[in-house]
Amino acid sequence: MKFRAAILVELNKPLVIEEIELASHLEYGQVLVKVICSGICGSQIGEIEGVKGPDKYLPHLLGHEGGGIVVDVGPGVKKVKASDHVVMHWRKGHGVDAPTPKYKWGDQTVNAGYVTTFNEYAVVSENRVTSIPKEVDFESAALMGCAILTGVGVVNNDAQIKVGQSVVIFGMGGLGLNIAQAATLVSAHPIIGIDLFDDKLEFARKFGLTQVINAAKENDISSVVKSYVGEGGADVVIDTTGNTRVIEQAYALTHHAGKTILVGVPKLNHTISIYSLPLHFNKTLKGSFGGNAMPDEDIPRYLKLLKIGKIQSKDFVSHHMPLSQINEAISLLQNGKALGRVMIDVAKL
Repeated sequence: MKFRAAILVELNKPLVIEEIELASHLEYGQVLVKVICSGICGSQIGEIEGVKGPDKYLPHLLGHEGGGIVVDVGPGVKKVKASDHVVMHWRKGHGVDAPTPKYKWGDQTVNAGYVTTFNEYAVVSENRVTSIPKEVDFESAALMGCAILTGVGVVNNDAQIKVGQSVVIFGMGGLGLNIAQAATLVSAHPIIGIDLFDDKLEFARKFGLTQVINAAKENDISSVVKSYVGEGGADVVIDTTGNTRVIEQAYALTHHAGKTILVGVPKLNHTISIYSLPLHFNKTLKGSFGGNAMPDEDIPRYLKLLKIGKIQSKDFVSHHMPLSQINEAISLLQNGKALGRVMIDVAKL
């Protein structure tokens, strides 16, 4: 079986869209999914740009948030069956931790992780899919794979924000927006968003921000933030950018008994310099690993909130583009031209 996929062949180069071929059979714990929709997360931008350093797995597939339909299952799979609609997520859920697949591309082998979504069909590990009701649209399903799952998890699990606590969020991309709406759900106040682009900040207001700050125009961000939260700093400051200078600023803006949560991943060998003494008392500096989400428990809960309008999904998507235009979609994100998520319509129903 052959199908189209966007392949990362070389770092900092456009993805190559080619036909690849499935292995002859599914291995223990593997699930074959027809991918309908996929979001593009900042993590994929980081992979393309080599943020973590040399990539020994090239060429390989990408994408870790998707919505699709199960086509077939391998031996040992009990969690899903053919025709089930599923969320495809990178956080590990229940089920078999299956071997990662390899695909044929002419005489070459294309590697893949436990889940990939920039391809029309994907062999996915059982513990990276969660079945959902068929009335849930695939766009919302894709966002549940990371943007919503991680964003709400950062608020609930990592930051454990309490009612009335002040929150500052650096970076108003897909994760920043979902963190904002999750902070609204727990009645945080104020909720301050910081970014470099006015259009992104204005777009972000409808997800619960009470104040916005354009860091490209404001000379003294610290004074502006403290005018909203008090001289002591914010209760919770969350960085989604991975920029080390921003991380230092986020830490400095955090109250001496507050929490700094790092969601964005810095580039390899980029370091931060902080005054660490407060960490020996009540201040917290914490890295987030996907919001410590538990997909099989969290996704059904979040779908209930989506159904009654407590959280948004479709409003996060600023662009729909076909798989053939995925490089243009990536460029939009790299240049700050996308508001929220860019959704790739991978396959037609």
